Amino acid sequence: MKTILLICDGMADDPVEQLGGKTPLETAKTPQMDRLAREGRLGLARTIPQGMTASREVAAMGLMGYDPKKYYPGRGPLEAAYWGVPVQAGDLIFRCNLVTTDGELLIDDLAGRISSEESNPLMELIRKELTSGGVQFFTGRQYRHAAIFRAPEDTAALLKTVCRPAYEMGGQPLEKNWPKGPGAQRLKDLMLRSRDLLAANEVNQVRVDLKENPANMIWLWGQGVPHEIPSMKERWNVKGAVISGSDSIKGAGRAAGLHVEELPLSSGNLESDHLQRAEAAIRALAGNDLVFVHAEAAHAGIYPDDLRQKISAIELFDRIVVGPVVEKARALGPVRVMVGTDHPVLIEKRVCTDQPVPLVVWGDGIPSGSAEQFTEPQAKSGGWMVETPHDLMPRLLAGETIV
Repeated sequence: MKTILLICDGMADDPVEQLGGKTPLETAKTPQMDRLAREGRLGLARTIPQGMTASREVAAMGLMGYDPKKYYPGRGPLEAAYWGVPVQAGDLIFRCNLVTTDGELLIDDLAGRISSEESNPLMELIRKELTSGGVQFFTGRQYRHAAIFRAPEDTAALLKTVCRPAYEMGGQPLEKNWPKGPGAQRLKDLMLRSRDLLAANEVNQVRVDLKENPANMIWLWGQGVPHEIPSMKERWNVKGAVISGSDSIKGAGRAAGLHVEELPLSSGNLESDHLQRAEAAIRALAGNDLVFVHAEAAHAGIYPDDLRQKISAIELFDRIVVGPVVEKARALGPVRVMVGTDHPVLIEKRVCTDQPVPLVVWGDGIPSGSAEQFTEPQAKSGGWMVETPHDLMPRLLAGETIV
């Protein structure tokens, strides 16, 4: 039996005044997900355990069948796993964003979506000038990179340091958001030194001339110590693939022993991006027991506050990904499908939250419920609530009753 997870990042939301009190999901036309809701079981899942950051990779690990409280190492280690960064026992890995600041505010956590061709020489400069005292820098891609602290005496203090994710800080003062805790001053010093180095670099001067946001500072966050986790093959004798544009999701999949189906870099065309994911999923179905598809565009709709993009991304996910992938999987034989989102993204507040999210399970051995549409209100009245979504995967794979 095939098992498919189709996840639309940040699809859930609160009611939006501009939409007459409806959510973007209620407003979007989603005939494919509505059909699954009618024919399967729609309910809620708490994808973000209490006390953990509402992030896509925390939720993804749970949906893959791994208790995040036990297995989640931090975004830094997951991305490093995908990039193939060489690590040693005891390494502490941070995500290292290139960001744009005016000295007072963090203007852009993506540094104008800088290209890898532009960011590589900037990271080479950072590596040359800031590598010392047990810290090393590694180049990832675009604005996403890694910093590794290798002095054992630093690990405890840095792990206890609270570092705010860059994606939560757009337009906010640096002064209120510097790291807090026993290792805060060291991290702040590195970030301030990077600003002095990067501001005058030729790459950034050209970007300023072109009226593009410069990558003029690093921001360190998402720290953790990498550790081995048992693969899906070891746990359930499953061969699988992961499809996503997110390096942290691909890192989580790779850590779980899934094959990473590589995608071209996003063209910015939402229809093309969804089509690439659908085509990769259909290819992966032929040789795998499990396929995990993660689409990011609905989350990206909050940067800037683009309500239309979020609704459009949900509709494209439904039409281009859900419909064709489920149809192809059904043609191959017995199948179980789980469709939903990782965590809510509240477009009016521009925040990710840990609220429970709608999730539908459909396929062989899953009876229909009473829902008519795939929406947040109907999921709340769907009659079931999963507090530990990492328990869903083994039950899906085993063909057991889900709810």
